[in-house]
Amino acid sequence: MVFSQTITVLEEGTNEPIPGVALYNLKKTKYVITDINGKAKINIFNGREIIYFQNLLYEKVQFRKLEIAEKNNNIHLALKVESLNQIVISASRFEQSKRDIPQTIVSINANEIALANPQTSADLLEGTGNIYIQKSQLGGGSPMIRGFSTNRLLITVDGVRMNNAIFRGGNLQNVISVDPLSIQNTEVTLGAGSVVYGSDAIGGVMSFYTKKPQLSYKDELYLSGNALVRYASTNTEKTGHFDLNLGYKKWAFLTNVSYTDFDDLRMGSNGPSDYLRSEYVIRQNGEDVIVTNSDPQIQKPTAYSQVNLMQKVRYEPSDNLNFDMGLYYTTTSDYPRYDRLIRPGEESLRSAEWEYGPQQWFMGNLQLTKVSSSSNLYDKIQVTVAYQNFVESRRDRDFQSSLRQMREENVDAISFNLDLEKKIHPKTTIYYGVEYLYNTVGSEGKDENIDTNTSVPNVTRYPNGSTWQSIAAYTSLKYKPNSKFVFQSGLRYNQVIANADFTENNVFLNLPFNDAKVNTGALTGTAGITWSPSDMIQWKLNASTAFRAPNIDDIGKVFDSEPGSVVVPNKALKAEYAYGGELGLKLNFDDKVILDLATYYTFLDNALIRRDFEINGETEIVYDGELSTVQAIQNASKAWIYGFEAGIEVNLTDQLKLRSQYNIIGGTEDNDGVEVPIRHVAPNFGRTHLIWKKDRLLFDAFLIYNNALSFNQLSPSEISKDYIYALDKDGNPYAPSWLTLNLRTQYQYNDKLSITASLENITDQRYRPYSSGITAAGRNLILAIKYSL
Repeated sequence: MVFSQTITVLEEGTNEPIPGVALYNLKKTKYVITDINGKAKINIFNGREIIYFQNLLYEKVQFRKLEIAEKNNNIHLALKVESLNQIVISASRFEQSKRDIPQTIVSINANEIALANPQTSADLLEGTGNIYIQKSQLGGGSPMIRGFSTNRLLITVDGVRMNNAIFRGGNLQNVISVDPLSIQNTEVTLGAGSVVYGSDAIGGVMSFYTKKPQLSYKDELYLSGNALVRYASTNTEKTGHFDLNLGYKKWAFLTNVSYTDFDDLRMGSNGPSDYLRSEYVIRQNGEDVIVTNSDPQIQKPTAYSQVNLMQKVRYEPSDNLNFDMGLYYTTTSDYPRYDRLIRPGEESLRSAEWEYGPQQWFMGNLQLTKVSSSSNLYDKIQVTVAYQNFVESRRDRDFQSSLRQMREENVDAISFNLDLEKKIHPKTTIYYGVEYLYNTVGSEGKDENIDTNTSVPNVTRYPNGSTWQSIAAYTSLKYKPNSKFVFQSGLRYNQVIANADFTENNVFLNLPFNDAKVNTGALTGTAGITWSPSDMIQWKLNASTAFRAPNIDDIGKVFDSEPGSVVVPNKALKAEYAYGGELGLKLNFDDKVILDLATYYTFLDNALIRRDFEINGETEIVYDGELSTVQAIQNASKAWIYGFEAGIEVNLTDQLKLRSQYNIIGGTEDNDGVEVPIRHVAPNFGRTHLIWKKDRLLFDAFLIYNNALSFNQLSPSEISKDYIYALDKDGNPYAPSWLTLNLRTQYQYNDKLSITASLENITDQRYRPYSSGITAAGRNLILAIKYSL
């Protein structure tokens, strides 16, 4: 029987159409290629003929033509996990082959996210094996990449910069505002990304790409969706999620909703007793009382909840033009800052209360993408306009004090990006663009008397009404004379202007100045090559410069940085610069054994760092009722960071594979002429997975391991927080080594229903990741059920 069919080839897990898939018969006498919408007509094949589907990025499959009709003419292909030809966007804002990029880029797709079942996007990043995560509380997650963290790393969501004017140098939890259940894929650039992304992209760029609305491309409605429920035992997590896609011929709508509720986190049974929570503070009959914790493994209080909403609209009036609009909203409940609640005072716990208010993030963005074959200026142009609003607050009160210090901040951020791609020669492509960013900062401070319910104004964390703006232009070039060699380079010029007015705060601080202004320019560049002399070997070499301009947090912040210290504004700040290089080697032995090695070195000059300071000749002031040492952010240091990364994948059989990643990091910084360890250089760490997959069943047994940091390897700022560390035999703080054994499995019951189960930390280890204020989860059972329309 011969009949005509149009089939659609889609990516498994995301349902994205796949162009460029070759369909052919056994003798290769017949073949067709899917178009830009993943579609192809297969009328040239007869009914019983086997059709092979092949694309370099995906696993090869085969079906008889009659079988395809039974699948409603939709064929799903699975991404190859380790594909040098994988497409990435983050390196230039446009699609490029991963093989051509001279930097290391770690990619996580939707299928890997579904298997990992991360509770937050911070946990998602940790699962890569290349990124270390610090947590001060359960509602936390501060990534460390190659010895850098927080405002020396950049976060983007659908191409829009999330970093704002008050991103600080301490630990940040903004990344948890990104819903992991909304993510289609994530790309993490390890190392500098300032040419494309500007200030802050010193140690790496975390690029999150959320799911896209899918069009029908025909007159019939394309309806799809997912519903998920999840439970985790160590914090009694209860998560519900659904997404719904309505696709028409030219319009598509995607709605995404997630709600998560976490209870107090239980730590493991086997490990240092220093981490146990033996007592905590409650308010009873109008006074603070310390009570004994009936179960010291329960970290009280750590519970919180979170809501994530996303609405996206796509309009495609023609094949070469589309509009994408996205609305995103995330809010948390109040959540306790656990590391501050375990601080000891002179006789008991220091704090009766210390919590963050709701962390709220809203973004609206509109993106236009146009492809042209006739323009002399571009082959592809992308315009992105976005507005973001960030709200965060802090409340703390000392034990048996009636005064509660309250501070609230909000940031309005507007961004505009114009990005263009043009192939000026069959071997040469240029990428170029301009960017404008504008942030305004609102900040309030007050002291509230909980006995009288009265409040009085107090110093704000930031100067209210501060502004920060950035204007930049960049260009990069890709030269590929043949399939074995690629050269890429780029330049960016950035001008950053910041203004802060301290008049209101000088009522409390009496600073020797009333304002601070920053107007600084930065020129950064990058150059690198990839060379593949054979299918077995690929070399990557890259050199780059990067910068971070002072923001409002640097020039205007007032806060208690650590017990007995207060940070005050400093208007005499300049940008810090990083100079780095990376050498990578990939060895592929017939897809049986794949080795991925990289080494890197970064020098940070004029580093912005917290150091002792003076106000009007005074080295101490009274802040929030306590005599505190005066500190300020200053260009007062240099840093040297280096490391080595090794990854291996061994395909033992078609069903069984071994994957492993290990990271070695070192570094020192100058502290008044003495080299000391750097705060955000993590211990050596890694993970090893043994994965078995057959048909609809997958098993993943894995180890996560972490070396120790001795007392002498801790930075001075970490030593001052000895209460978050275990104590060695000499009574000094240190970070012990740890290892966890874990198992997870996924069963695809049918095309609609899947079940994922994990048992993490099987041996119930009690451990605390380096620099974290909260102990990690003990033995944890995670169950998730997903149903797809």
